[in-house]
Amino acid sequence: MRSPSPLLALRQARQQLLETGQCPEGVVDARLARSWHRSVAAGLAPTARVAPEHASSHHLRHVLASNHALLAHSRPVMEYMFDQVRQSQSVVVLADSAGMLMHTLGDPFFVDKAERVALTSGASWAEAHRGTNAIGTALAERSAVEIHGSEHFLERNGFLTCAASPILSATGELTGILDISGDHRNGHAHTLGLVSTAARMIENRLMVATCKRNIRLHLHVQPEGIGSVAEGIIALSDDGWIVGANRVGLALLRLNAGDIGATTMERVLDVRLDDLLSRHKRRPQLPQQLRLHNGAVLFAQVQVDASVLPVINQTAALRAAYAVEGSPAAGADALAALDTGDARWRSAADKARRVVGKPIPLLIQGESGVGKEMFARALHASGPRRDGPFVAINCGAIPENLIESELFGYVAGAFTGARKEGSPGRLREAHGGTLFLDEIGDMPLPMQTRLLRVLQERTVTPVGAGKSVAVDFALISATHCKLAEASEKGAFRQDLYYRINGLTVTLPALRERSDLVPLTERLLADLSPDVPVQVAPDLMQRLTSYPWPGNLRQYASVLRIACAMLQDGEDTLGWTHMPDDLLDALQAPSLAERMVDTPSAQTPAPYAPDAQPAAVQAPQSLQALSQAAIQQALEATRGNVSLAARQLGISRQTLYRKLSAASV
Repeated sequence: MRSPSPLLALRQARQQLLETGQCPEGVVDARLARSWHRSVAAGLAPTARVAPEHASSHHLRHVLASNHALLAHSRPVMEYMFDQVRQSQSVVVLADSAGMLMHTLGDPFFVDKAERVALTSGASWAEAHRGTNAIGTALAERSAVEIHGSEHFLERNGFLTCAASPILSATGELTGILDISGDHRNGHAHTLGLVSTAARMIENRLMVATCKRNIRLHLHVQPEGIGSVAEGIIALSDDGWIVGANRVGLALLRLNAGDIGATTMERVLDVRLDDLLSRHKRRPQLPQQLRLHNGAVLFAQVQVDASVLPVINQTAALRAAYAVEGSPAAGADALAALDTGDARWRSAADKARRVVGKPIPLLIQGESGVGKEMFARALHASGPRRDGPFVAINCGAIPENLIESELFGYVAGAFTGARKEGSPGRLREAHGGTLFLDEIGDMPLPMQTRLLRVLQERTVTPVGAGKSVAVDFALISATHCKLAEASEKGAFRQDLYYRINGLTVTLPALRERSDLVPLTERLLADLSPDVPVQVAPDLMQRLTSYPWPGNLRQYASVLRIACAMLQDGEDTLGWTHMPDDLLDALQAPSLAERMVDTPSAQTPAPYAPDAQPAAVQAPQSLQALSQAAIQQALEATRGNVSLAARQLGISRQTLYRKLSAASV
C-alpha cells in the first residue's frame, strides 16, 4: 500500500487533530504539533476564511514610533537580505513583539499574492490570528522556525514557505521577528540560516547602540572572530554585573537569559574588572586572553565609551586602591595593609580581626562608598578561610523574581529558562569560604525568611529539589541602613537581624576620617605606580575639608580623573586637574570660613580695619557636618535640589526633610 503524499498526510493529520484532539505520531514534529494545538485553541479552522487583523493607521504609527531603534538597525540588514533572495519571489518582513508587520521588502512578482494574504505592514501574523506560520510560531516558541507549504494551519496560506527568527534585546527580551516568506515551490534549504544570521546581526547592532554607557566585552574563542557576526557581546555595569548579553555571549559564558542582571563577571571569568580595564588602558586594541573558571579560554576586546569612563572608574578605582592579592604578607594581614592611620577605621579592623575564624557573623555598617566590600575581602584574606571562595552578593541589585534561584540554586528543569544542568546558587558556591551579603537591608522580606532558615540549619534547598544540601561558610553582611530601626518598624526581620548581628562594626565616612593625607598618598601610588604624584598644598587643604558625599568611591574616582589630566612631565595635581563638576564646590568657602567672614546678625562687630576675625571652631557634630555638606552642595548646584541630592548620594525627599529639620 502506497503511503500518502506529504500534502495529503498533513491534511489528514490536521483533520485527526480536529476530530480527536491528537496529532498522529511521526507525521509532524513536536513544535509543529504544539502550534497546531494553539491554533485550534484560538478557535481557528483550516478551511475558514479568516478576516485579517489589521491595525488602524493611528495604531500603526504608534507601533512604528515605539520601535524606531529596531527599525533603524533592521532596514540595512533587510536590504542586504533582499539582495540575496531577489530572484526567488520572496518578501522580507520585520514584525514587532506582538507579531504585527512593520516593514516589508518584496519581489514585485510576489507582492500581489502576499497582499492577498495580508502580508503587508499593519497586519497581525500572531498565531491567534493567522494560525501556524513562521512569524507567529517563532514568536510563540521564541526560536527560529521554518513553516513550509501545508504545514501552515490555514490552507489558504499553504502556497507560502516561511522562515523566521526572533530578535532579542540585550536583556533577553523578544523585541521583534525577522522573516522571509516566498512561494513554496521556490523554497531553499539555506533560507532559515540566512534569516537567523541576519537576526543576530540586528541584535548585535542594537546591543552596541543600547549599551553605549556600559563596559562591553566582545568575545570569541579565536581573536580573529571578534567583530564578526559570530562574536559574543557582554555588557557590564560599572561594578562588574552582567547587565546585557547577546545569545552567543551567553553561550560562551555558559549562562542563560535568567542570569542577566543576577551574575557578576568575576563569577564566570577568572579576571577582576579593574585588571581588565587596566589592560585595556595600556593596549586598547589588543584582544585579551581570558579564562572561564572551568579553564576554557576566550579572547575579549574591551570597548568603553570615553564619555562615561569617569563614572565607570568609580568602583574600579576603589577596588584598585584596595586590592587584596592572595594571602597576607608575613608579619601583617590584609586588613593591616589597608590601614592608613584613622583611629575609628583601625578600631573597626581590630574588632573584626578578633572574630575572624570564629563562628560569629559580622555586620559592617557605613555610608555608601566607604569601602565595606573591600573591608570584607581583606578580612576574608586575613583569616583561615583565605584559600576558600569569597562570594559577594549585592542583595539590592538582584531582580526580585530571580533572587531565590540566584541565592539557593535550582535543579535541571525547575522553571522555564533554567539551565539544563541546573545551578548550585551563590550560597553553595560560598561553601568552605566567606559569604558577603552587601546591602542586606534591601533584601525582600520573603527571601529574608528563607535566608534565616539557611543560617539556622546550615542547609540549602535548591528550587525544584526535595533534598537539602549542607553548607559551611563564614558570614559577613553589610548595609548603609539602620537595621535596628528597620527591624523595629517591621521592614526587616528581627530574628534575622539578631542572627547576622554577631559583631557590628561601623566604618567611618571619609569626611570623618583623620587620615586623608596618607590615604591620598596610597591611592595615588596605586593610580600612578610608575610616576610619583603629589597634591598641591592648597588643593590638599580643600580636599581635606570637602564633605565627600560619595565617600571613598567618589574620592578615588576624582583622583583617577585628575591623574589622567596630568600633562607629560607634570607630577603635581592642582586646580586645573580637577573635574569641572567638583571645581566650584571645592573653591566655595567652607562653612567655617563663612562663619568667620560673616558678622553675627545679633551682635554686629564694630568696624576695625586692622582687627583679625576671631577664630570660630568648625562644626564637629555629625548634624553640623551634615548641614555643612548640604549647604555646600546647594551652593555648588546653584540651588538645584535634585542635583544637590544626587551629589550628596541621598534622595530629594531626604534632602527636603533635612532642610526642614535645620529650619526648625
